Amino acid sequence: MKQSSHSLKSIHFLNHPLKVFDPVLSMIFLTLVILALVTQYSASYDFPGRFENHVRNLGLAFIVMWMTACIQPQALMKIAVPTYLIGVILLIGVELFGEISKGAQRWLHLGIVRIQPSEIMKIGMPLMLAWFFQQRENVSGLAEFIVASVLLAIPAILILKQPDLGTTLLVLGAGFFVIFFAGLSWKILTALSIAFFASLPVIWSLMHDYQRQRVLTLLDPTQDPLGKGFHIIQSTTAVGSGVVTGKGLLKGTQTHLEFIPERTTDFIFAVLAEEFGLIGCIVLLILFSCLIIRGLVIAANATTLFSRLMAGAVSLIFFTYTFVNIGMVIGILPVVGVPLPIISYGGTAMVTLGLAAGILMSIQNTKKLVQT
Repeated sequence: MKQSSHSLKSIHFLNHPLKVFDPVLSMIFLTLVILALVTQYSASYDFPGRFENHVRNLGLAFIVMWMTACIQPQALMKIAVPTYLIGVILLIGVELFGEISKGAQRWLHLGIVRIQPSEIMKIGMPLMLAWFFQQRENVSGLAEFIVASVLLAIPAILILKQPDLGTTLLVLGAGFFVIFFAGLSWKILTALSIAFFASLPVIWSLMHDYQRQRVLTLLDPTQDPLGKGFHIIQSTTAVGSGVVTGKGLLKGTQTHLEFIPERTTDFIFAVLAEEFGLIGCIVLLILFSCLIIRGLVIAANATTLFSRLMAGAVSLIFFTYTFVNIGMVIGILPVVGVPLPIISYGGTAMVTLGLAAGILMSIQNTKKLVQT
């Protein structure tokens, strides 16, 4: 009888569409969307139709976020294993039958649709690992962490072989956060860090030539200022030229004289920094910090291990996206093709991040239901 009452309360809650939105997260996302629209309007000013497409992508991400927020975490647990297995099978399909474009084999044709399976693993990976540790909540030991590492390594290796270093880092990060929150000891973490740095020569030898060149360009972009170093030189120039208050909307010279490459996607932070200056950058960083902190608060208050691990991992996925993107724009990280969440143009990444935000709201909603 008690269980039936709880189910009715859950259904009643979801019958009010707006109640699935967490007020704090909603305000943060709304402010980020406003900033995204203003920045994208300037960045895509010379690309007819791109701003309208960005608005469409934001709308699609909103729908995905709302639909996911309406789903209980228990339902997400049920799809964790199938999502992971389908993702791995599709990645193997990419390796065997994938389409090669610009030297990379990342896309797979499935009849009338063309997909990038690596995107599935950005959410499928933490789902799988959170489910795994939930099933072993009372017996987590070294063996469980080894199994989790293997589960993480399989898709990461397949994605790295495409090659797609940016997505590999995001998938590894998402999986690592789950393993870390599951109780990975600092001793093991220290040992893994030492092993990683010791293996750098081997990793270097296994990297593709263009990946090695990206690292060398990061160290000294002036060695090829009109080639490999062009992206970093122009983006850092744009960031620095914004000074404190920026040059103003549509007045960025680096932006509108087309010196900033990929200015609507990977390098849009340079547009924001040039036109809105240090003040705009600080506002953006504060918004992302609030988003991450709110996500971690939701994780801390979650009712199950699965929910805690998912909320923690999803929150730090936003951190990884932001840190890697801004890091490559200002020249402290290699250029790896990671978008700035919500701000950058791109449909697939936008939908993935909408799904991630919906998961956070779903977990927060479940906490409210339990309290009720």
